[in-house]
Amino acid sequence: MNKNQKKAPKLHVRKGDRVRVITGRGKGMEGAILRVYPKTQRVIVEGVNVRLKNVKPNPQAGVEGGQTHREMPIHVSNVQPVDRAGNPTRVGRRWDENAGKGGEWVRYAKTTGDVL
Repeated sequence: MNKNQKKAPKLHVRKGDRVRVITGRGKGMEGAILRVYPKTQRVIVEGVNVRLKNVKPNPQAGVEGGQTHREMPIHVSNVQPVDRAGNPTRVGRRWDENAGKGGEWVRYAKTTGDVL
């Protein structure tokens, strides 16, 4: 890595996490994270922030032209992971001696203490 490049920050959510939108137009909606963009701190959540996207036809790739519905990215600060009880929670990190060889860092829900 070049010394002028900044390292992408570590986010509190990962791909596949179940999250709830806590602010904005989709407030209260839940879905799984489909994609994470750490450099811009944005995530794509399944079924949230759906927009119409115009697509050009591409016969070689088998793509038909027209308008399609697509999920667009939202800022990571607008989502919180959902714990086992279905409530939004903050995320903590702790060293777990039982995980892996000799232990590893795990994410846990601050509300229940369960590993995410």
